[in-house]
Amino acid sequence: MSFPRVSSLKTAELFRRRLDELGLNLPFDEIVLSGAEAPLSQPLKSVCGNIGNRWCILPMEGWDGTNDGRPTDLTRRRWRNFGLSGAKLMWGCEAVAVRFDGRANPSQLVIQEQTLGDLVELREILETTHRQTFGTTDDLLVGLQLTHSGRFARPNDKRRMEPAIAYRHPVLDGRFGVNSDDSLLSDEALQGLIEDFVRAAKNAQRAGFRWVDIKHCHGYLGHELLSAYDRPGDFGGSFENRTRFLRNIVAGIRAEAPGLGIGVRLSVFDFVPFQPGPGQERRGVPSLTGRYSRAFGGDGTGLGIDLTEPIRFLQLLEQLGIDLLSSTCGSPYYNPHIQRPALFPPSDGYQPPEDPLVGVVRQIQATAALKSRCPGLIIVGSGYSYLQEWLPAVGQAIVRQGMADVIGLGRMVLSYPELPADSLAGVELRRKKICRTFSDCTTAPRNGMVSGCFPLDPFYRERPERQLLQAMKSAADGGV
Repeated sequence: MSFPRVSSLKTAELFRRRLDELGLNLPFDEIVLSGAEAPLSQPLKSVCGNIGNRWCILPMEGWDGTNDGRPTDLTRRRWRNFGLSGAKLMWGCEAVAVRFDGRANPSQLVIQEQTLGDLVELREILETTHRQTFGTTDDLLVGLQLTHSGRFARPNDKRRMEPAIAYRHPVLDGRFGVNSDDSLLSDEALQGLIEDFVRAAKNAQRAGFRWVDIKHCHGYLGHELLSAYDRPGDFGGSFENRTRFLRNIVAGIRAEAPGLGIGVRLSVFDFVPFQPGPGQERRGVPSLTGRYSRAFGGDGTGLGIDLTEPIRFLQLLEQLGIDLLSSTCGSPYYNPHIQRPALFPPSDGYQPPEDPLVGVVRQIQATAALKSRCPGLIIVGSGYSYLQEWLPAVGQAIVRQGMADVIGLGRMVLSYPELPADSLAGVELRRKKICRTFSDCTTAPRNGMVSGCFPLDPFYRERPERQLLQAMKSAADGGV
């Protein structure tokens, strides 16, 4: 089974024909407008501050900090590129752990008293670069994503999981090193983590960030709690209990960091974990069959969507005075084909079981359904990088039709940080910089290296990791 590359769909007719072959309803505009009247140029006003256009940079995990939670020159370069992008909403910029044992890797940034100066420096690099390039930061809204990696914590060794879980899972426990109930977080431990999030938010405010993202996505702790249907106690079972973690963090921030804005990045639906199928193709297949009751936003089959609870969650955000939501889905650890559609999987992944365009449209449709039910929220969509040359055309149509308010970019920014600025200026996209979803930015950290775009970014192409990656992939393919 093979799928045509998006880069081969060079005309609107070819792109539309492929969408029709797949039975997909994906809007796109054949002419992408530039200038002040363009849909993607329109400003927004959040309770957190002014947003000058409809482009957003989504948070990164660079695997390139120091062991004591500080940035390196690689981190600084990435934040400088965020400033060059032209996007006016910085969604957390970086996934920053609220405590050391909650890091996704031992090179992840941590926000504590001793790292505040480093985070101030990163913010100032971004803002100074943006001001020098675009003239003002009055409409630039910069936040910081606060996270605890929960089940996927690797705080001390890039190859050793040290999970902290909300509940036992029939597939993920064995896959990610949970052998007993010792990894289960008690209600008391969760209450302590709430205090850590509030303390981190206060420090983010001191570091000059306008708002913080309370991360609830991709299988990390906040997201896992939303599917803790069978967990006893104050943080499991009912919807009220499963959202207590968020509500208590928000209440703490309101009390101890007044004036600090809040947003939430949410996996709005989830599927059953996948695994490589038999044979050399290694197409992804579900790890379980039959009923699956551990997917927030799932329909119980493990392969379908029910947005009843996600809509209720968004309504809760409105009640809490939160108007920024970043929509994503699933997890890169156990079903990456739905979360970040790609033609080329990372080394520990599986070949896509569907044309990645199907995954792109699935996310777009779910986001549009949420926007229609909660029109007062500012909703950032994601999962667009696989669209490649067609990204601005689809993004413009989505914003113009009110299917989402802002177009979020993740891995695309690693190879082509200036894409938003080029699109807004009416500059033809630079094909040699467009992300082709080779997944080296994931394969590298999964094998203990820093993350970056090794195929397309000249800076990373010259780094020694590129040769290591090429040798590793050649060996996996049976080469010498």
